[in-house]
Amino acid sequence: MSDLNQPIILVTGASGQVGFELVRSLQGLGAVIAPDRHGLDLADARAIEMALAAIKPSLIVNPAAYTAVDQAETDVDAAMRVNATAPGVLAMAAERAGIPLIHYSTDYVFDGSKAAPYDEADAVGPLNVYGESKLAGERAIAKTSAPHLILRTSWVYGARGRNFMKTMLRLGAERAELRIVDDQWGAPTWSRTIATLSAHIVAQALAVPREERTQWWAQRTGTYHLSAAGDTSWAGFARAIFQLALPAKAPNVVAIASSDYPTPARRPASSRLSNAKLGATFGISAPHWREALALCLQERQAW
Repeated sequence: MSDLNQPIILVTGASGQVGFELVRSLQGLGAVIAPDRHGLDLADARAIEMALAAIKPSLIVNPAAYTAVDQAETDVDAAMRVNATAPGVLAMAAERAGIPLIHYSTDYVFDGSKAAPYDEADAVGPLNVYGESKLAGERAIAKTSAPHLILRTSWVYGARGRNFMKTMLRLGAERAELRIVDDQWGAPTWSRTIATLSAHIVAQALAVPREERTQWWAQRTGTYHLSAAGDTSWAGFARAIFQLALPAKAPNVVAIASSDYPTPARRPASSRLSNAKLGATFGISAPHWREALALCLQERQAW
């Protein structure tokens, strides 16, 4: 690493759901540098290279992404620049500097046809442009020799940004009844959970003697699934949100099929991910999605 006494951790996308939490979870593990979009434009490959040359990070953590799934169907170039090209540029920079990269990907790299939870060895087959762009980013990273962790997660929500939980809280306060898709399954994953488990991994790396860290990262390089435990449908997620946040006036949730709510981008029917490899490699496990949701809502209500 470039500064063994005080590692410099570069976090992209610090204003996003996961980036915001990472900046806080990584505190104490090094000097966290979190430029905003103006300081590090991931749509500009040359700007990325210049920023990395100036910052000289010891570790790159890249949660930044183009996440407008439906908009990506027509805004293909923008989605590809941020989700596919930028990760490759970051990985090549990491390769040249001899530093590790942690990158976040998605359940949408799969087609959703598997009955059991997906593991990392399963065949990919994205159904939409967003999934295609994220898969291209994974492959761009894997083409380099940079030590890296690609962490696939699912159904991310949190107190910041646009997400399903916040939308349900808004609509639930306005309407007596909501029609929610009930035939897509996955694990709602709190952005804080992703950041906390990521920080545990970084802490493990930094606990290794300095002369052994390069080997530590090399031995663990690869793709891992990191999502909350358990699973539910979008309708089930909505009901849980209302039970916890609006118990006295929870709206009625009417379960509908995906075909009753057409969207520009197709979604996989199953986004279930197995975290077994993550647990076996790093000895960490994510909480059940209901437990994490309760904590998130408790914190929100305390504001």
